[in-house]
Amino acid sequence: MSEQYETIAVDRPAEGVFKITLNRPEARNAQNKAMTYELNAAFDQAAGDPEAKVVILAGEGPHFNSGHDLRDPASMDEFTPVGTWREFDQPGQEGPMAIEQEIYLGMCVRWRNFPKPTIAQVHGRTIAGGLMLMWVCDLIVAADDATFNDPTVAFGVNGVEYFAHPWELGVRKAKEMLFTGDPVDAETARMLGMVNHVVPRTELDSFTLALASRIATKPSMGLKLAKMSVNQALDAQGFNVALNAAMSLQQLGHSNNQQVFGMPVDPTGLPESLRPPKT
Repeated sequence: MSEQYETIAVDRPAEGVFKITLNRPEARNAQNKAMTYELNAAFDQAAGDPEAKVVILAGEGPHFNSGHDLRDPASMDEFTPVGTWREFDQPGQEGPMAIEQEIYLGMCVRWRNFPKPTIAQVHGRTIAGGLMLMWVCDLIVAADDATFNDPTVAFGVNGVEYFAHPWELGVRKAKEMLFTGDPVDAETARMLGMVNHVVPRTELDSFTLALASRIATKPSMGLKLAKMSVNQALDAQGFNVALNAAMSLQQLGHSNNQQVFGMPVDPTGLPESLRPPKT
């Protein structure tokens, strides 16, 4: 493939299958802005490739994804926006809200509505923002060592920006995940319906590829219509309304933290290395 990426890798491991691999193993695939925009470019590449009928999203290294890169120094003016929320430098909460609408919720909704079937291939830890990358996919295959958690309530917000928790885990387990920050193991995730299959770590690649290859034998039009039908069923139940409502509460949380702590998150929930120095 001619496209060159720095934070991801793309290849075609089988006929009809396009694979995107998160490739920041030194950062446990933490998602910085560069990765977000490269992921979007890769999805666009797959969207325009008539030979790509199914997309696999995987992660290099010991973990699928450790969430958003809170150390990312990049500014928004280094990238070309794909959405319409573009006043990133506005004062108060207006600028940060525009950033989160663009690189978090907006991107996730865009990828969720990608017209071709997508499969998340996950292993190790998937934390916070990593859940968003996984949840936008149509199917999820997990290694038996996989765990999933969202610790962001400890940051003084309601959860990650693509707030699909109640739909993915059910109401009670979603509340437990959020209230405690404790991880959900792969088998529990499968029983709850969040994960389609749990397989031994050594079989994760081959199993996911076999599943993708089987799907790729189906007509592309039928696959598109089936995906649209299921997504529209969720939308009819209020999925998009719920996402946007939760995003509004996310901004309330950030604004409250800014007033109380002088930063968009409650520092007591951050790792010691990311907390501001004591005065």
